Amino acid sequence: MVRIGFDNDKYLQMQSTRIKERIGQFGGKLYLEFGGKLFDDYHASRVLPGFKPDSKINMLVQVKEDVEIVLVINAGDIEKNKVRGDLGITYDMDVLRLIDAFRGYGLYVGSVVLTQFNGQESAVAYQRKLENLGLKVYRHYTIPGYPSNVPLIVSEDGFGKNEYIETEHSLVVVTAPGPGSGKMAVCLSQLYHENKRGIKAGYAKFETFPIWNVPLQHPVNLAYEAATVDLNDMNMIDPFHLEAYGETTVNYNRDVEVFPVLNAMFEKIYGESPYKSPTDMGVNMVGNCIIDDEAVKEASRNEIIRRYYKALCEQRKGNGGEESIYKLELLMKQAGTGVDNRPVAAAAMKRAEETGAPAAAIELPDGTIVTGKTSSLLGASSAMLLNALKKLANLDHDVKLISPTIIEPIQHLKVSHLGNHNPRLHTDEILIALCICAATDEKAELAMQQLEKLKCCEVHSSVILSAVDENVFQKLGVNLTCEPIYQTKKLFHG
Repeated sequence: MVRIGFDNDKYLQMQSTRIKERIGQFGGKLYLEFGGKLFDDYHASRVLPGFKPDSKINMLVQVKEDVEIVLVINAGDIEKNKVRGDLGITYDMDVLRLIDAFRGYGLYVGSVVLTQFNGQESAVAYQRKLENLGLKVYRHYTIPGYPSNVPLIVSEDGFGKNEYIETEHSLVVVTAPGPGSGKMAVCLSQLYHENKRGIKAGYAKFETFPIWNVPLQHPVNLAYEAATVDLNDMNMIDPFHLEAYGETTVNYNRDVEVFPVLNAMFEKIYGESPYKSPTDMGVNMVGNCIIDDEAVKEASRNEIIRRYYKALCEQRKGNGGEESIYKLELLMKQAGTGVDNRPVAAAAMKRAEETGAPAAAIELPDGTIVTGKTSSLLGASSAMLLNALKKLANLDHDVKLISPTIIEPIQHLKVSHLGNHNPRLHTDEILIALCICAATDEKAELAMQQLEKLKCCEVHSSVILSAVDENVFQKLGVNLTCEPIYQTKKLFHG
């Protein structure tokens, strides 16, 4: 059983209350820069057991009458066809995905902002596409010397050149497909324009991590560094907060570095700054909702290990460097953990050594570890999956959930008609075959009923898995790691 360390209901209540308080602080209108994922935040749910992946968007749904979403995308990212690493889709397509998702929750999407616009043809075409879909689009321009040249930035030749975003609600949530989109600049630009129009508005920042009111070296904050190792983010004590209040809080380097500049902008816009520190700008209440610190620590240590394995695989694929790996090794040491603390990895490698072929292992909710080996019919992951379902259903290991008479025609289809060289069934194919068998076989049906119990289980493969198998495990909600080894010596791995 997963040990719960986070009170999600308390979080929803506290977070929505905190945001309402901040809106009131600024006279009824707030631009809220929203970093990270508004929904499907699986990192948060892994390191804070009990945190639901859609908690943040459900919190906004509680106050949806007051909420307006503004999506931000960098025109340069459109030009470069920048891709989200987790989804494999371009930022411009992700904006459409996000709009659909927000609308699905009943949230109002007011507009899209193209930042750092300087006439890029692809950005112009994208704007036309969005407008044809009925969306309002605004352009914000590159400002020379941003963010250090405050006199120019906070002037008619700086923010003044940006198009004013017309908003209708008291809480304007500014979000984006990924980092570097220009969310903060959009918020500050709007403060400038609102002030010109005599409208009182404020700015706040929502970042789930690092958690400001837990220790700097707490594993949950170290896990955030592990998750952003490619961005070179670094947690640090907020020196401004310490000086102002004598209180030690945690922030990260980018916000600390830019705060003096932000402060100068606030002073120029408002006449005085509403904040004394980067921590002051935040509204995050996650740290107040941890109910079992040890459970969170353990979950966070496991996440750092998983991130380490992921970095090793990315390096093997040619997508990462040694610097990230060195940093993750250091983070593991700081958190007091290492790869030896991942039992499924040891089990998978032992099975692979015994069989001389790829193997996989899964740790079930009760701590039992089940393995799977490669055979003529099944890949190791598929075999492991069936073995796990049999174990959960209390079925004998020798029970055949899927007859070879079902598997062999599928293999024939794959090899003879679909052009596959590998006849073994992937995890998606084995689940479809199991589903078919479940229509007439009680044991297969019983096994199918166990799928939900796999959620949050730990899985390790002795080789890098195909995208198909990775995707299936992701949908099942298991936490997958792989050894940085390919099953074959081929140069192309599709």
